Amino acid sequence: MINIAIDGHVGSGKSTLARGLAEKLNFKVFDTGAIYRGLACAFKNSHYNAVNEENIKDFLKDLDVKIFFEDKLQHVVVCNMDYTPYLRLEEISMLSSQISPYKILRDKVVMLQRSFAKENNCIMEGRDIATVVLPNADVKFFITASETVRANRRYEQIKDKPNSPSYDEILKDLRERDYKDEHRDIAPLKPASDSIIIDTSNMNLNETIDYCLKIIKEKVKI
Repeated sequence: MINIAIDGHVGSGKSTLARGLAEKLNFKVFDTGAIYRGLACAFKNSHYNAVNEENIKDFLKDLDVKIFFEDKLQHVVVCNMDYTPYLRLEEISMLSSQISPYKILRDKVVMLQRSFAKENNCIMEGRDIATVVLPNADVKFFITASETVRANRRYEQIKDKPNSPSYDEILKDLRERDYKDEHRDIAPLKPASDSIIIDTSNMNLNETIDYCLKIIKEKVKI
């Protein structure tokens, strides 16, 4: 199987890049964030009232997680419950952020990621794919862009929505998330030694996709 790892800063465009490359290559994209959100849904529906190490450990015992694709949409099924329709709810996003730092839970997700990569030609994007999850990936990219470019991209996406944050608020949040990602104890955000670093500050999506495709085809016989 051919595996492509994409890591990078929040707002750098790595998720959109992963989907664009998958479309061109006819690969599957493994949405790691969806797995954490699916587990958050299951935890919310469990009898556990507090997020702590003991409860997380007990929650994960004999937990059955399945991933399948339908019309190119990745579904997350936990203990026979398909939580896909609820993954983007704000309360689930917040709970996902609370449970994801626990090592035992991250180990569970890494196991799922590696199992998927063994069975599929796939593109996997996140914060620690090339450094931790798939250190032997065939091609590794680290996507970044300047803080101001990333904040402006986000602002343009949501500025017309009700109660959307200001540009300055988005920039502040982005800086805080960068710091947390780069300084966390477990799997901090950083390029792997053999990652190809791509700054998209002055590149549009199509240019970035074409550039990455050229590199992939040079490294892997597709």
